Amino acid sequence: MSNWAVGTMESAGNLTRPRHIAIIVENLPVPFDRRVWNEATTLRQGGYDVSVICPIGPGAKRRFEIIDGIHIYRHPLPLEARGLSAYLIEYSVALFWQLVLAWRIYKKRPFDVIHGCNPPDLIFLVAAIFKLFFGAKFVFDHHDINPELFEAKFRKRGILYKMVVFFERSTFRFADISIATNDSYRDIAIRRGGMRPERVFVVRSGPNIERLRITPAKASLKKGRAFLVGYVGVMGAQEGIQYLLEAAAHIVHGIGRHDIHFGLVGSGPELGRLKALASRLDVAGYVTFTGRISDEGLLDMLNTADICVNPDEFNSMNDKSTMNKIAEYMALGKPIVQFDLTEGRYSAQEASLYARRNDAIDLAAKILELLADGELRRRMGAFGRRRVIEHLAWPHEAPKLIEAYRALFALRS
Repeated sequence: MSNWAVGTMESAGNLTRPRHIAIIVENLPVPFDRRVWNEATTLRQGGYDVSVICPIGPGAKRRFEIIDGIHIYRHPLPLEARGLSAYLIEYSVALFWQLVLAWRIYKKRPFDVIHGCNPPDLIFLVAAIFKLFFGAKFVFDHHDINPELFEAKFRKRGILYKMVVFFERSTFRFADISIATNDSYRDIAIRRGGMRPERVFVVRSGPNIERLRITPAKASLKKGRAFLVGYVGVMGAQEGIQYLLEAAAHIVHGIGRHDIHFGLVGSGPELGRLKALASRLDVAGYVTFTGRISDEGLLDMLNTADICVNPDEFNSMNDKSTMNKIAEYMALGKPIVQFDLTEGRYSAQEASLYARRNDAIDLAAKILELLADGELRRRMGAFGRRRVIEHLAWPHEAPKLIEAYRALFALRS
C-alpha cells in the first residue's frame, strides 16, 4: 500500500476498514471531469474507498459502474441548462438525485466524508444531513466562484444573486475544510467565506501528462489550409468564443488570410448559437465545431494545432479562475494566445501571448503574430511543456490533496 495510506483506516467494531469518501459533482460526468477523476484516483491510491455521484452524460450513460476501483453512481438530468428557469429545474433535479444516491450509498457502505464539488453551491444541503445526523465531514472543493459566475452568465443582480451569495456563504460555513484551485480562490474562502486560513488548502487542477500524449499531426484536420488554431472547452456564455469567431472573421475578411482553419472542440448550451454566429460572420467554412468527442479525437485536434487559444472574456470570475485548458495546451507543447487575465497569466507565463482584454481585433493580431514566427512558437511551446512537467502537472498536486485529508481527520471540531 502507498505511503499516502497512512492514517486512512478507522475502527468499526472489531474490524478496521478504509475511510470512505463520497464525491458529489454536478458539472460533468465522471471520469470526464478530469479534476474530479484525478482527485478520486489519488484518494483511492491513498488508501481510501471512493464513491462518486455525478450526472449521466455523453459517453457515460451507465447508471452504475466501477472504474479503477471507484464506484460511480450516475443520475439523469432533464436538460442542458440555458437560462435561469432551466438552471432552477436542473439544480432541483440534481439535488434530489444526489440525496437519493447518497442515502443509497450510505446504507451499503457508510461514508466518512462528503466531498462536494461546485457549481452549484447547493451540495452543502446534502452534506448537512449526513454531518448533523451521522457525523460525516464535509469537504468543499471550490471549482467556481458562483456569485461571479452568475454575473458572467446573466449580467444582472437581484434576489437570485443574493440567494447565490447566501448559498456560497452557507457552503463555507458548513465545510470542515475547503480546497481552492488557486490562491485567488483561497483568498475568497478566507475573506468572503470566513474560513480559518489553516482550513483552506490550494490544490490546483494539474493535467495528467500520461493522458495528454504528444502524437503526430493529422493534416486532414487543417482542411487543406496551412495553419490550424485549436480550442478545447465548454461552449458556454462566459467562455468568450464569440471573440474568437470575430477574430476569425477579421483574419479572413479584414486581413484577407484564407490559409488558417479553426478547430473548436467541446459542447455546451451555446453551441448552436455559436454555429449560427459563425454563419452570420461568414466564417463557417473556416471553423470546425466538433462537439464533444473522444480523448483520441481531442488529442488529434490539439496535436495538429499550430497554436491554441483561450478566448475567455475578462470578467470578475474568469480573471480569478484557473482554466484547465491552458495547462493542457502547455502539456502538449502548444504556444497560446489569450486575453490578459490574472490566473491565466500565472499559469502560462512565457508560454502565451496576451491580447488586450475582450478585444477581438487584438486577439486576431496576436494569433497572426504567433503564426508568423515558427521559432517563437517553438520556444513558447517548449517553455510551457517544461513548466507543466516541473510545476503544474497533477503529480505535484496529488500530495497536497492527501495532506488536506490528513488535516481533515486530525481536526477536533
